[in-house]
Amino acid sequence: MARLTLEQVLPSSWVDEVFEAHRERQYMRELLFSTIVELMSLVALGLRPSLHAAVKQMDNLPVSLAALYDKLRRTEPAILRGLVTGSGQRLMPVVRSMDCSAVLPGWALRIVDGNHLPGSDKRLTVLRDHAGAALPGHSLVVYDPDTGLVCDMVACEDAYESERIGVLPLVASAQAGQVWIADRNFCSLPVMLGLHQAWACFIIREHSTHPRLIEQGAWSDPSHIETGTVREQTIKVLNLHDTQPEPARWRRIEITLDTPTEVGETQLAIWSNLPAEVEAATIASLYRRRWRIEHMFHRLESALHSEIRSLGHPRAALLGFAVALLAYNVVALLERAIECAIRPVQPQFEVSAYHLTQSIKSGYEGMLIAVPPEQWGQFVPDHPQRLAEKLLELARNIRPAQIAASKRGPKLQKPKEYVEAEKARAHVATARLPPSRQKKTP
Repeated sequence: MARLTLEQVLPSSWVDEVFEAHRERQYMRELLFSTIVELMSLVALGLRPSLHAAVKQMDNLPVSLAALYDKLRRTEPAILRGLVTGSGQRLMPVVRSMDCSAVLPGWALRIVDGNHLPGSDKRLTVLRDHAGAALPGHSLVVYDPDTGLVCDMVACEDAYESERIGVLPLVASAQAGQVWIADRNFCSLPVMLGLHQAWACFIIREHSTHPRLIEQGAWSDPSHIETGTVREQTIKVLNLHDTQPEPARWRRIEITLDTPTEVGETQLAIWSNLPAEVEAATIASLYRRRWRIEHMFHRLESALHSEIRSLGHPRAALLGFAVALLAYNVVALLERAIECAIRPVQPQFEVSAYHLTQSIKSGYEGMLIAVPPEQWGQFVPDHPQRLAEKLLELARNIRPAQIAASKRGPKLQKPKEYVEAEKARAHVATARLPPSRQKKTP
């Protein structure tokens, strides 16, 4: 299933076409860009521990290792966005051929958030004299919760660049009929007005220094929802950047929580320009889905290798992250196919992304040895509907227990007590403890 999906979403010819369409100064001669993506995908899927290890297993690399790394650090951010956007466009018809229902009928949800890469190894000469962490950059990612796919991404080489500035290219690509959901960090006038002028809607949490309001309507009667009560009012925002400003009439939804958040907040406000037909309780419920992109980032880090610390150059590290997003889209499609095939028998079945990727790693290389690459052309369907049917057919042969998610109970809140340094550094031999103290507590 993974091989069929990779042949559909990452064929070498398409990757090279994306490179030619979005390149500015780079070019291809001996080393094709599809070869670089293939090597990085082996690292992202965990089939190779590093890019150097992937190159060692490749017999026909046409250039030297130094030339390969030089090509990595020159990869332009526009190419990365073209890869991620194109992979989502190629896989969405396959997902929609399966059981894919919209959370808000008639609208396409888009969740946007930033992801900062952790500190990299200080292999670059300019980093060796710095004691602080070396941050290779960050990215703004757009996630579709209906299909479970990452559909867009903007790479930012400067780790200190504001997310409000980096998100503007994504806002410029917004389309009518979309609902963008974001945290309060994106509650700025250029972001919301950009979406409003593109005939797209937004659901954004209010920032403490929100844009200036020129009018606030009366509050509606509060209504009860699952997490508390909700009420709304109409607001008007003045666009100070236009020569002839026209007030924009939006909605402000205030949620009073029954249970405070982790930081003790009991109230939060949400701004939206959705029509009045969409109730305030529905908007509050849709904003709770913003956490799905955080769950996606967690799976991206735990199940895949999205953070390659050996790549210290910003463009090389961001290329590794972008290829990991391509691999995540493949895993997300396989999850959807397996759940659609098994849930008629087990309605509560849920796939574990970690166990699924481990299953792929364990059998992938053996499959490549058993089936030569030139024979895969006859197995790959040439239409999204036929590919979906083939994936569902293969998914019915999977043993559900091998990739089922293991749900744990709620975490117990234990207060952190002060411990003296002498006790914290102390150690004990487990074998010298009494047997009664070694037993696991129920």
